[in-house]
Amino acid sequence: EEPAPAPLPPAVEPAPAPIPAPAPTASVASVDLGSATGPDMKLTTTTMSFKPKDKFIVSVGTTTSDMAASVPGKLTAKLTFANGAEIMPVDEKSLDFNFAGPGTTNFEFSKPDGWPVGKYKVEVSLNGMVAQSKDFEVTK
Repeated sequence: EEPAPAPLPPAVEPAPAPIPAPAPTASVASVDLGSATGPDMKLTTTTMSFKPKDKFIVSVGTTTSDMAASVPGKLTAKLTFANGAEIMPVDEKSLDFNFAGPGTTNFEFSKPDGWPVGKYKVEVSLNGMVAQSKDFEVTK
């Protein structure tokens, strides 16, 4: 008589796959306006009121969820002017780069013949999504 076959070992469930860490992200932490920067590219003063011959500097503070990671992205600053009830596009500037930890990006807007007096708005977008906006004005 043949010996009975050895019993099969119990089935072992494979360990669940580890949940992947979320991909690092970049975000807009702050938006400030001014007309001059220091050697460190930080605004020397912030303001919400400009004169017609001033340049507008939009200083965008960014950060990443993982300080060691490099996160590709696109920042855009869109400037509009409120002419009565009509909102008129003035200028738009974009930069593509890799974010890493905290950083500052400045967008400069100037008009040598002077800005019209009135209400303005800048919208800062990250990867096509508006992150923050600021209203400001030009006075005589």
